[in-house]
Amino acid sequence: MILRAEKISRRFFRQRKGSNVFYAVKDVTLEIPAGTLTELTGRSGSGKSTLLNMLAGLLEPTEGKVYLDGEDLYALSDISRSRMRNERLGVIPQGQTALHALTVLENVLLPGQMYGNACSEERGVQLLEQVGIAQLQNAYPGELSGGELRRLAIARALALCPGVLLADEPTGDLDDENTRTVLSLLRRSADEGLAVLLVTHEREAARFADRHYRMDSGMLLEEKEH
Repeated sequence: MILRAEKISRRFFRQRKGSNVFYAVKDVTLEIPAGTLTELTGRSGSGKSTLLNMLAGLLEPTEGKVYLDGEDLYALSDISRSRMRNERLGVIPQGQTALHALTVLENVLLPGQMYGNACSEERGVQLLEQVGIAQLQNAYPGELSGGELRRLAIARALALCPGVLLADEPTGDLDDENTRTVLSLLRRSADEGLAVLLVTHEREAARFADRHYRMDSGMLLEEKEH
């Protein structure tokens, strides 16, 4: 599975002296092929999360197109795009998105239940084991630390065996040991055929990645040497 962006930009309007147009992302072309882990770094506010959200089908580009295996994501209806995202894209958001009325395991299983593509309870527990929180499967999100909630989001994103995994700061709130656990899991996922994009400030991530890019004021720059 290949995720490709062709000359995508996202502009916003704001009141300011001079031009009132602000480009969060400008003229980015990027391909994330199956079996690779692509690292994206950059300062806060450089456009990393905006780019990820456009690739995920969550934020329509102002210009350009996003293709998943040749299909234009934003030519689809909202319902069709949501279904495709549920079935083929795994997204690990930067914020906390767990439903507090559900247990940890129920949160992991929820995406599959929304469209009838149920993830087995066995796989859900296995994923929680891989991120190190299987002992919390019957706990509720309000009982978890920030790092545990982050690992819950990772397990949920992988539950339906997506072809593409988009991870926005997945090691935020994690200690060194759990950071290595998560980075190793992402590396293994890529080795098993996933197309993985990792948005991160974590320096150690570089040694797990195949390709390295940096965002600078909305522009995408390839880093040749690490």
